[in-house]
Amino acid sequence: MSSQTRNPGTLVNYRNRDWIVMPSDDPDVLKVKPLGGSEAEATGIYLPLQLPGEEVKDTKLPVPQVSDLGDFETAKMLFHASRLSFRNAAGPFRSMGKLSFKPRSYQIVPLVMALRQNVTRLLIADDVGIGKTIEALIIVKEQIERGEIKRFAVICLPHLCEQWQQELKDKLDINADVIRSSTVASLERKLPDDRSIFFHSDAQIISVDYIKSGSKRGIFLEDCPEMVIVDEAHTCAKPAGAYKSQQQRYHLIHDLAKDEFRHLIMLTATPHSGKNEEFQSLLGLLKKDFESLDFDNISPGNRKEIANYFVQRKRENIKRWANEETPFPDREPREISYKLTTEYHNFYKEVLNFAKGLTILGKQGKSSRTHYWAALALLRGVMSSPAAGLEMLKVRKEKQEYETIETDENPLLLDEEKNTDTPEISLFEELNLENENLTVLDKLVLRIEKLHGIEKDRKARSALEIVEQWLKNKVNPIIFCKYIATANYLAQILKQNLTDKIDIQAITSELADEQRKERIEQMGNSKQRVLVATDCLSEGINLQQHFTAVLHYDLPWNPNRLEQREGRVDRFGQRAKIVYAHLLWGEDNPIDAVVLKVMIKKVRYIQKETGVSISIGGDNKTIMDAVLQEVLSDPQTALARANQLTLDFGEDETLNKAQTKISNELELAKDKASKLRSIFAQESIDREKITEELAVVDEAIGDMNTVASLVMQGATHLGALIEKKGEGYEIHVTNLPPHLKFTLPLADVVPISFDSPTPEGFNYVGRNHKFVEQLCQYLIALAFENKGDLYKKIARAAVIQTESVEFKTTLVQFRVRNVIRALKRNHEIIAEEMYLWGYHNDGSNTVTLDYEKCKTLLLEAESTKDISLERQKDLFESISKDASYLDSEVMKLTEQRAEKLVEAHGRFKSLVGGSNYKAMYPVLPPDVMGIYVLVPKPKSLM
Repeated sequence: MSSQTRNPGTLVNYRNRDWIVMPSDDPDVLKVKPLGGSEAEATGIYLPLQLPGEEVKDTKLPVPQVSDLGDFETAKMLFHASRLSFRNAAGPFRSMGKLSFKPRSYQIVPLVMALRQNVTRLLIADDVGIGKTIEALIIVKEQIERGEIKRFAVICLPHLCEQWQQELKDKLDINADVIRSSTVASLERKLPDDRSIFFHSDAQIISVDYIKSGSKRGIFLEDCPEMVIVDEAHTCAKPAGAYKSQQQRYHLIHDLAKDEFRHLIMLTATPHSGKNEEFQSLLGLLKKDFESLDFDNISPGNRKEIANYFVQRKRENIKRWANEETPFPDREPREISYKLTTEYHNFYKEVLNFAKGLTILGKQGKSSRTHYWAALALLRGVMSSPAAGLEMLKVRKEKQEYETIETDENPLLLDEEKNTDTPEISLFEELNLENENLTVLDKLVLRIEKLHGIEKDRKARSALEIVEQWLKNKVNPIIFCKYIATANYLAQILKQNLTDKIDIQAITSELADEQRKERIEQMGNSKQRVLVATDCLSEGINLQQHFTAVLHYDLPWNPNRLEQREGRVDRFGQRAKIVYAHLLWGEDNPIDAVVLKVMIKKVRYIQKETGVSISIGGDNKTIMDAVLQEVLSDPQTALARANQLTLDFGEDETLNKAQTKISNELELAKDKASKLRSIFAQESIDREKITEELAVVDEAIGDMNTVASLVMQGATHLGALIEKKGEGYEIHVTNLPPHLKFTLPLADVVPISFDSPTPEGFNYVGRNHKFVEQLCQYLIALAFENKGDLYKKIARAAVIQTESVEFKTTLVQFRVRNVIRALKRNHEIIAEEMYLWGYHNDGSNTVTLDYEKCKTLLLEAESTKDISLERQKDLFESISKDASYLDSEVMKLTEQRAEKLVEAHGRFKSLVGGSNYKAMYPVLPPDVMGIYVLVPKPKSLM
């Protein structure tokens, strides 16, 4: 016997258990899933090896009998449990039943764009915190469920691997392998043959730095899965003059994209840095022709074509998208100034004179660029903190390379000038200073050592005051510093001046990725916490669960960095209504003044208006060169002009050129931004159709209200106590069956919430949570398996007297299965749905009731009088004369539901521009889950 003798969707009995036949590619393997069971319990039966007495037999659910009579209140539990147990729900979106979260309607837009393509090629560039990861996960799951892909890989920065792994587990229940130098050996030991982990793993999360070069790169290209997600894709762009490391990243993705059948999704919040060549290099990965487009003169036709591959939305675009409100916190920005103490100000002037001396040396024939950036690096370090300045000054004395800066930055360069081809140089190693300058260094070292602490360091004191006020208001902050030395120094000051009850941690790149993650998780257990971090945590990490404020202790020279830092806490999922974003700057520090007034304020204004970020500091043609040269040549003039809030450089020809350069760059950025904003495909997607289809999905598989109702009723029915507690609930699990308790945290009382974002301190319980899954299966089992008096019965049959009906009314719950088949290839999917139907006789005619009326009666009708068991049996048996009518109507409805499914795919076809699927046939007979009789009060009593 082969599996082809039984159609997918039919019921069979094997080893005294009922199973649903699933589609199978092997005729000798009957793939089955337990009736009411989870996807994890699906298995295969190798038919040629069936043992005598263990044959697979056809079966069907028995129709409810008098012996199934029970409490009508439990009938709604059976209805909810059946819907929530579906993983292959009817409807054109195949993945929705297998997501552990409810997507926002705007998050479906990239999915619709992907389904419009034969091969998915997308650049998703939504704002920080909107949900690019979720949008990518939905696409992955949908393509898996449609049979388009079986394997996928996520390529990301090393410190984001665990976060992706957790997201896949939490959101899709997919266990992914993290592949990088620290894990690959253990993974390879488990392989069944000599082929690579890239070949064997269905779900891979790979550090881009692990595979960007060497033999691993070639192996990955050879065994790469069908779909690749590239996170933080801007790090894989190819700007002019790119350094070797970034070229390797670009060429890796470029080679992956050469396969025209490979699905590619790229994610970044900053797709365009103001440089067309970078943006074009990313678009060229989606389609080769895009890289050669002239963006200064792009045609409407090219713009329209790019729009099919590119989606970018600002938060303002989706706060109320398709009449659906998305709760983002309000951001409260504030700029807080401080003035240096007399001692620190005098020290700064001496360092400034020393730095100016370095630039003079450069002008005398030495490497002017090295001297210029060395001087700026020294000034930045000194103004960051005494600790960072001290390390810089000691480098010359100790003849060591300066390594306190984050590992991805060169201390001689701006953030945008990273160059890993050139080894980091000791700050003064190549300057060949005279002996008298070394004496100056000795004096500077001695003086800066005396500036540690809040008495002499007003910047640290200001930070302490801000943090104290935040903690008083129950706000948990992150403080971002540029240098490791500064982060450790500030954390120590906070620990010395705040109570021991506050959990204060410094997290920098000195810690491995796993250690950072562990530290942050541990902080989440503290009542109040302060995290001091470098920019190793400013990109990609989700910290909204534990923190509600950001303090920029050091001003970055790239405005994008501010948004990235604040985006760690100001994002979808933040429960706080207000997120604080405060920025410290020195009034008497000309560099701070210029950075704040020229770069941050003006550039962020353009970014807010246009969505385009501007790269600052690349070479001597940049804005920062024009301004910072003035800082070194005449700091007091620069300070005065920056504080005027304008850049009026007077009559000086050099300064007028600087003003012109700045104006020209900003205007050029605006012009590029206006052209970029016209490339938005999402505007052509019908919002109402997406909303309608999601509503259909919610009805088919149950929404979060359904989850809440089932957990509250079902757990209480089984002996648990559930109490309202703040923003969620507490469930006392002592009396629950052991296998249900084990799906929750080990405690007698567990705080739970059905809301997403989830309140702090509560455990999120969604439709795909193990507790909900097991609860559904258990309640369904109680309805169909006779377990005696030991268990509380779930009614497949009930009779009640109620004021909700005028005539004796019969309600029928039944489960419908349809087989959906791909038109172009042999691929089938089982689609399930619960349906309700009913009828009554008004004395002359039989009147049928539609789904909505039946649902209202099932969920809202209440018993007004106890009916004896004998009377219940009589009333239930009285409908037996309607049995043939009931059977024929249910069969007819089942076929109609199949037609409705065809119509749904027709609607979907108009939404996505084509569909490869349609409903082919219903599985008959349907499963009659329950029959319920509602009788009215006697008229004399009404």
